Amino acid sequence: MTQRLFIGLMSGTSLDGVDGVLADFSAAPRVLAQASRPMPSELRQDFLRLNSSGEDELHRAALAANGLTRLYAQTVHDLLEQARRLGIDAAAISAIGAHGQTVRHQPGGTNGYTWQLNNPALLAELTGIDVVADLRNADLAAGGQGAPLVPGFHAALWGHGQSELGVLNIGGISNLTLLSPNRPVVGFDCGPGNALMDHWCERHTGQPFDANGQWAASGCVQPAVLERLLDEPFFAQAPPKSTGRDLFHPQWLAARLGEAAHNAAPQDVQASLTALTARVCADHLRRYLPSAQELLVCGGGALNAELMRRLRSELPGLPVLASDARGLPAMQVEACAFAWLAWCWFERRPASRPEVTGARGARVLGALYPASSR
Repeated sequence: MTQRLFIGLMSGTSLDGVDGVLADFSAAPRVLAQASRPMPSELRQDFLRLNSSGEDELHRAALAANGLTRLYAQTVHDLLEQARRLGIDAAAISAIGAHGQTVRHQPGGTNGYTWQLNNPALLAELTGIDVVADLRNADLAAGGQGAPLVPGFHAALWGHGQSELGVLNIGGISNLTLLSPNRPVVGFDCGPGNALMDHWCERHTGQPFDANGQWAASGCVQPAVLERLLDEPFFAQAPPKSTGRDLFHPQWLAARLGEAAHNAAPQDVQASLTALTARVCADHLRRYLPSAQELLVCGGGALNAELMRRLRSELPGLPVLASDARGLPAMQVEACAFAWLAWCWFERRPASRPEVTGARGARVLGALYPASSR
């Protein structure tokens, strides 16, 4: 059987870096190589500033897109070096699936839009490989949310068994996929994942994230603080729904914390933010798939031991496992999903899930930017 090789690139809401995989889709999805590059601090700050309006915004956005694209290209070259050692020539790789960095997500209504900063033509030029990008707008044009995109991949990977399964991706934002035999896929954003925790940790410790959740574990959840954080209408909103830093940003957090921002110990607020992510994710699973037999966790949140502990505490008796236990490491799932989306484009397979996004129908997602060397 001929190999169908694709690269997937992902830089998520957490803004911690770029993850890339080289995957083979000639049979069941199989990762052949993995590479990661940290997000430079200056580029990360550029993206954080671009989440709200500011002076000379279009110019700054274009520069940030170019900076991210060059980081993507470096990640691709890391993958190509690994491929070379495996005896795989770059010419055997059909395309790169490159999502870009979301800086605005305002779906819904006739003027809904989503904006991912990327320069796929530059990426094709720098790598010599075709690029599939602009992966959300076809669904948005069909009346959908354009997000989340990964439930289709979760279904392709784990949706063929007879058990009822939840797949929870915890990046900057958390999203949940619900898989049940002989039923449509359900998927939606739950709310904050790591974004608020990362912001609070960086503000008070200077570290970009709470490694392994150790700082949160040193604090105590403040019930009154947690209740204020939970008092957000998005959490009760029925799917289809998606969100991002447009809603869950530092100003939202400051307004919710109020006096607690000054009166509570910073590590207690961090513990409460960790509890918030766990509670919101668990509440959505209980609400929409109470008969779940297992919860797989992927994304950076799967590496946070304190967050995983709180998820297990919220869901007693339910196996809560990192996706590594089911064949795909937690930090490879999203990048592999974007390789899969590129594969779907080449196969002309609709990859959107209207039951997830609310679109009028399934759509082939993405646009091709061919490399000049091909």
